[in-house]
Amino acid sequence: MSRMRVLTLVGAPLAPEAALEAASFLRAQGAELEAQRELSEGEAEDILFQGGPEDDRALAEAIRALLPGVDVAIQPVEGRRKRLLAADMDSTMVTGETIDELAEAAGVGPQVAAITQAAMRGELDFEQALDSRLAQIRGLPEAILQQVSDRLVLSPGARELVATMRWGGAFTMLVSGGFHGPADDCGRRLGFELVRANRLIREEDKLTGAAERPLVTGDVKLALLRERAEALGIGPEAAMAIGDGSNDIPMLQAAGLGIAYHAKPKTRAAARFAIDHTDLRTALFYQGYDAEDLAEALGGAA
Repeated sequence: MSRMRVLTLVGAPLAPEAALEAASFLRAQGAELEAQRELSEGEAEDILFQGGPEDDRALAEAIRALLPGVDVAIQPVEGRRKRLLAADMDSTMVTGETIDELAEAAGVGPQVAAITQAAMRGELDFEQALDSRLAQIRGLPEAILQQVSDRLVLSPGARELVATMRWGGAFTMLVSGGFHGPADDCGRRLGFELVRANRLIREEDKLTGAAERPLVTGDVKLALLRERAEALGIGPEAAMAIGDGSNDIPMLQAAGLGIAYHAKPKTRAAARFAIDHTDLRTALFYQGYDAEDLAEALGGAA
């Protein structure tokens, strides 16, 4: 017997006919539908099926093309709930980029923002791009880091994502190419159990324009995911990773559920799963959590 798989559809909102169209498409591809479950009214649906094309990613892309504006995931039912969350911070768990916030304070915002975007698209080496940006904020008072922390805006669904993963028994870690200070505050606000980020060097209460080595690169993010998975006694396939930039690609490709979140094109193309239209709660719907689970998890985290 072929493996049981699940198609998850998430929209903002999800039109009533979307699940019908997807189900009809699956049948036309030779799949046998087993069950359907509403995860969140007017927002998220699961369709369980067997058979049909074996390439989950290609099948999901075909359904995305059929349903514009809908986020789609197809995966095996077995093991869909993950026991480890590794999340990027900038433009993922928070809406902006902390290095750009620091640059605005230094009066070099546009120049630094252009480098940030090129780096996240994978057009520049991460370490060289970071060093060139940090050089432009040399001399800022270190108190600026707290000001940046105070201005952090959490991404929609961030609280639900972390709270529900922890409620479901997963270990949660924030792995950021940004900086301790803002990253620590983000971690505390959201309840992450571990925070790893870059550490800016200070002298006489001012930023030197440099960061301690080793930097949190894409390879370091991957190593952190593997190390924590091993410590938990699980494989990377039992982990979820989420991020938007090119330095997230290694961990997204290693994780069983690696999600490109409103990502740059290179990252979107490299990841097997994506959230293009909806918020971070979709990462929970992909794992089969429903609206009641999210409400209970938030209630327990309050």
